[in-house]
Amino acid sequence: MESESTGPVVAVVVAAGAGVRLGGDSPKALREVAGFALVRHSLNNLASGGVARAVVVIAPGEEGAFETALADSPIPAGYVFGGARRQDSVRAGLAAISGDPATSDCQFVLVHDAARALVPPKVVAAVIAALHNGAVGCVPAVPIVDSIRMVADTGLSQVVDRSMLRAVQTPQGFRRDVLVEALAQAEQLGLEVSDDATAVEALGHPITLVPGSREALKVTEPIDLVVAEAIARSRG
Repeated sequence: MESESTGPVVAVVVAAGAGVRLGGDSPKALREVAGFALVRHSLNNLASGGVARAVVVIAPGEEGAFETALADSPIPAGYVFGGARRQDSVRAGLAAISGDPATSDCQFVLVHDAARALVPPKVVAAVIAALHNGAVGCVPAVPIVDSIRMVADTGLSQVVDRSMLRAVQTPQGFRRDVLVEALAQAEQLGLEVSDDATAVEALGHPITLVPGSREALKVTEPIDLVVAEAIARSRG
């Protein structure tokens, strides 16, 4: 999805996590599901949803493995090294976009966790459509299906009304200039933000929600790999 007025839609794919809870010797983004690394599944689905290019943020020392995983990506995808915090990694990806003549004119950027590799392309397309329709920031979200209890310091708990709660997913989409400003402000204030939408909200911008998907689960623990494998194979 590309036009003269907005430039290419570019994704920053965060793939620097070690995946300690997942186990194994390789970074989480390189773990295979249905024959492909999670990062490759992410790129496939981002491309099918309308992303034109990607910058993958990786940990130092993993260049060779990621070069192999990205070699036949459906869209141009380079890599940069991440930082100690998620927001540092996203800022590194944004800097790479600004410094590349092929992407420096992009108006919209998507930030995606490689661990949410099986996000359906229709979710990606919905985020991009919201940005083209005027949203400054857009997040896919799904209703909470479990009962939720809030635990106090005393150990006592109480039920939380889940009807107003949503679980947020990625890719999160933003106007690039706003996200750059938001993360710069967080850095200046010494804040650690839980996700990029939080930083954009801190500037006073509203966040638009679009329907997410249960299939866009975040691969975190071994059981998630089992579920992801089943989803990937069900898609053929």
